[in-house]
Amino acid sequence: MDDIVKQAMAKWPNVPHCHGWLGLDERGDWYMRDDRVQALGGFKEACARGDKVAKGSRLTHEKLISFICRNYLCERDAEGVEQWFFQNGPQRVYVELAATPYIWRLTENFSIQSHTGLNAVYQASSVDDAGRVYLTTDLGLGLVHTQDVHIAADALERGLWQIT
Repeated sequence: MDDIVKQAMAKWPNVPHCHGWLGLDERGDWYMRDDRVQALGGFKEACARGDKVAKGSRLTHEKLISFICRNYLCERDAEGVEQWFFQNGPQRVYVELAATPYIWRLTENFSIQSHTGLNAVYQASSVDDAGRVYLTTDLGLGLVHTQDVHIAADALERGLWQIT
């Protein structure tokens, strides 16, 4: 977490949390969702039906994306459910996930990096009924980016990774 974020949290400890304004899609893209877009339905449902309007506005500003990625965190609620959020100064902005908290990018040498730029170590893999490939790593569960599925397939074919 950025030092400036920690300082803002200390200075303004009681800022209300924000819900519904930020989404992460299956390709690791961040989306802003204003009131008008939120009224069209949930982010995950919008992604599932390919509704670009209801997804919101895709963020493209590199410095903003980098700031979000550096301050993207998780904590468990009272029931033990993971809650992913972006700590925006003193305000916690909860993230609506279209799929998983991480979207994995793979390299030809089978290294794994999250959409936030963190390196990860492979632990397990699985495939769902739609053929999407998921990896469990030391960071947690994530979906393999569609452009990198061929690399995951190669790792599986070589026996480097196993479907569990």
